Amino acid sequence: MMVPNNTTEPDIFLFKSGYEFPVYGLATGMFYYIHIPAIVCLIASVICALATIVLSFKDRKVGEFFTEWSKGERLVVYISTCDGLFSASNLMNHLQVLFTLAHVRPKELCVFYGFVMTLFVVAQILIVNLVAINLFVMMFLSKNISFGKYDSGLLIWAFGVSLLGATVAASYEQFGPMGIACFNDAFKGHKANMVLTTIPVPVILVTNIVLYIVTFIRIRSGAMIRSLGTNASAVKRHIKAAKRMSMFVLVFVAQWWCFGLVCAWSLFVDNLLEIPEHLNYFLVIFTNLGGVLNLVVYLLVFRNKSRSFMYNPRHMENKRNADLQPAIMTSSTKQHFSPKSETEVFLEMINNEESTEL
Repeated sequence: MMVPNNTTEPDIFLFKSGYEFPVYGLATGMFYYIHIPAIVCLIASVICALATIVLSFKDRKVGEFFTEWSKGERLVVYISTCDGLFSASNLMNHLQVLFTLAHVRPKELCVFYGFVMTLFVVAQILIVNLVAINLFVMMFLSKNISFGKYDSGLLIWAFGVSLLGATVAASYEQFGPMGIACFNDAFKGHKANMVLTTIPVPVILVTNIVLYIVTFIRIRSGAMIRSLGTNASAVKRHIKAAKRMSMFVLVFVAQWWCFGLVCAWSLFVDNLLEIPEHLNYFLVIFTNLGGVLNLVVYLLVFRNKSRSFMYNPRHMENKRNADLQPAIMTSSTKQHFSPKSETEVFLEMINNEESTEL
């Protein structure tokens, strides 16, 4: 990623690892302007991620996590866990660089930081990407993607892929100092950098933005259906559920836009020095505020909902059935001889899937 330096082009080829690379900012006086804001943001992110998890489980039974909690409530926990562990490891990373004015040592500790950060960054990106796809499929194809029993499909996809990628990268010595902190080694980690971040992050970011925009347009266009018959309240609940899920995508874009921009930019330049230096400041702020952003989403979207649904037997029953009823049309619907309009199909989907509300 961004590892600006003061060396000449020929000298770079004499280096064998990131440890021979100068610590970013020491020679230019920008060192503290990078690490102090990063540390402040990371401390806030860790605290907020822990607060989100604690509030989520407050007055709730852990044993009911997969049976009584909605998809959205479980996603809050998964994403906050990723943010919390990523922020905690990155915080220790920046603190050690700040206090020692040098790269993180021993090498094994630097590799550990890079491994953990890669694991939870990639996992979070994959989770939110699946949420964006689920939103699109739900609104345009009238289907609800199942995460599997105990969210096995989601967890295997997100954490299985990220664990495999991080393990392979570590086995090929791809992790190490990158100038600012430990992540992908500045000289030996190009392959991991390309495969795990530089290419997939911009692609997934753009994909999520496109899916969010078209889904938002779809949600807005569905507002006119609210005034139709006795199904208006069901349609309203469905639209609110889609809006809640879309908040995960919106927060993802807010957190990773700069990281994705830098990744994409690096693909079109021969020297990373050509990337504007001020992007580093946006990078360390937005990327490290994930826990804060997700706490805001929880407080604004899910906090009151969880309280109001807790003692409502009908809503609890609906949430238990949320992942068990992905079909849109019943057998009686299929036997209907006259063709149905898009509005009628949409309303039938609502009747059959009121429980998909997050």
